[in-house]
Amino acid sequence: MTRCAVLGQPIAHSLSPAMHRAAYAELGLDWRYDAYEVGEDELRGFLSTLGDEVRGLSLTMPLKRVALDLVDTVDPVAELIGAANTMLFEPDGSRSAHNTDVPGLVAAFAERGITGADTAVVLGGGATAASTLAALRGLKVSEVTLVVRDLGKVERLRDLAAELGLKTSVTDFGQVEQIGGFDLCVSTLPGGAVDPWAAHFAQVAPVVFDVAYHPWPTQLAIAAHRIGTELLNGLDLLVHQATLQVEMMTGRSPAPLAAMRAAAREELDEREPG
Repeated sequence: MTRCAVLGQPIAHSLSPAMHRAAYAELGLDWRYDAYEVGEDELRGFLSTLGDEVRGLSLTMPLKRVALDLVDTVDPVAELIGAANTMLFEPDGSRSAHNTDVPGLVAAFAERGITGADTAVVLGGGATAASTLAALRGLKVSEVTLVVRDLGKVERLRDLAAELGLKTSVTDFGQVEQIGGFDLCVSTLPGGAVDPWAAHFAQVAPVVFDVAYHPWPTQLAIAAHRIGTELLNGLDLLVHQATLQVEMMTGRSPAPLAAMRAAAREELDEREPG
């Protein structure tokens, strides 16, 4: 039986099994999709145990960077971002690394009819922020403001923004009252981290993308909804990046987006207390 899986640490929260299994059912594939707790130092050893029946792996934190050193080829987006969320096992025995977060973000915006913008503000300075910068460049954004919690840890993002040709300014959350007037706002911070400034960032752009999805809604989402700001959430990103993974792993296109989204929502509903 052909197998795929998601790896990470922690992994119990992952919605990937629900989404990928729903896709297999919809596509009529008798495939397995499992979840394994694998740390950064354990990935090389884990890969050595896999048999020929494994077709692909979804990778979450903290494996997205280390995976690049354990494959034969890296796609241009993953190389640019310095992170891969997908590993494919090719018929010739080689491994390839890919990043579907970036095109997943672009597809999530496109689903709402947003295919271009000029300016954006991005909250956070981690790996998701890096993917967001590349996605925004794909949307033809030319100017980005980064709002981070630690100004001492943004050198990698500055370099990436320069490589992407983005005009970029960086500030911290102590200066938020001076920030506004963007086409898009993307929060890449975990749920709750933006709460003290939720009311402000809900109105700095007509479209807010909050990559959090559980618990939901966040204070940012509540504030955006209250004033009529268009809102996207992390589930939109998760589903779109997963559909791209399914297409790459199975060779079948298009992946069943609706079924995968329904499975993810059902899984989240089952996790809600009470």
